[in-house]
Amino acid sequence: MTASDENDMIREEVRKLCSGYPDEYWRKLDVARQYPSDFVDALTRAGYLSVLIPEEYGGTGLGLGAAAAILETVQEAGCNGAACHAQLYVMGTILRHGSQEQKQRYLPGISSGELRLQAFGVTEPTSGTDTTSIRTFARREADEYVVNGQKVWTSRAEHSDLMVLLARTTPKDAVAKKTDGISTFIVDMRAIPEDQLRIRPIRTMMNHNTTEIFFSDMRIPADALIGEEGKGFRYILTGMNAERLLIAAECVGDAKWFIRRAVDYANERRVFDREIGRNQGIQFPIARAYANMRAAELMVREGIGKYEAGENCGAEANMAKMLAADASWEAANACIQTHGGFGFAEEYDVERKFRETRLYQVAPISTNLVLSYIAEHVLGLPRSY
Repeated sequence: MTASDENDMIREEVRKLCSGYPDEYWRKLDVARQYPSDFVDALTRAGYLSVLIPEEYGGTGLGLGAAAAILETVQEAGCNGAACHAQLYVMGTILRHGSQEQKQRYLPGISSGELRLQAFGVTEPTSGTDTTSIRTFARREADEYVVNGQKVWTSRAEHSDLMVLLARTTPKDAVAKKTDGISTFIVDMRAIPEDQLRIRPIRTMMNHNTTEIFFSDMRIPADALIGEEGKGFRYILTGMNAERLLIAAECVGDAKWFIRRAVDYANERRVFDREIGRNQGIQFPIARAYANMRAAELMVREGIGKYEAGENCGAEANMAKMLAADASWEAANACIQTHGGFGFAEEYDVERKFRETRLYQVAPISTNLVLSYIAEHVLGLPRSY
């Protein structure tokens, strides 16, 4: 069986699972801003959130392509993988750079669902996407690190047991390269007293369960360090490429959902005694959205192919994320325009998905930074910032 055949089987099974979580389920959660625990638990029991974990730790040991197939299908089914996608893209940091002891301690529990790894503490209020300027600091004291600082947009922290945390261990002005002196830790948040780690929910325009986190003399064991001290920035880069490719796959799934809904409505809705889908003003935006979705889908596949082959996929990961986010947003606009006033009604679910997919124009990396990356690292133009 080829990887493509295997992924097709995965898609079919994920569709079956998602059919048990229809639009009404997501609509109610959206209104209440609640976390889809039942859905996440179902994905966990089915083994979909442990596909990247090797079999020796209870996972299925598949590649990034399988993870992308899962998340794309979740979005195409009208569900929301943002509730749990971090467990897939954060995993690479532990798998590639974690110690054997860390893998033995955490991976079996993650595979079984006993543990959730959903939180990725990177972004800070003062640094944004300038990750080398983070201020959260981990100071070594004997056999512990003492962490002080703040993170923002750390989604799912309230629903996670573990967090991969990025912190400085050497001040920025004391290193030769600004990417040095940053370390990565795996934090068992269950073991941290409340006065050392405080989580504040941030209510947003969509149901994203994101938070702000404050660290006050938070003590973690020295063996929470992933890899070597000071090299954490390099460790998360591979995770960021995986993140962008998986988010891109989700955006492709969103675009497919919007296109299908737009086509179905255009074929059913009759105005002036004819289906509105007969009108080129309706057809052309949907057709263009479809073409751009397919182009983005091909870039996602190219990026995943390079990632799985161990090649540098930075350019492809960035381009895939940008193209797919643009495609989903274009499809969202075409869909809401096709529905007219009904596109804004909660019962049609278009406005919910519209809000959800808008996020990916901004995160996990903004379109402007993707363009800056392409200009500098692909085209050889001077650095612009």
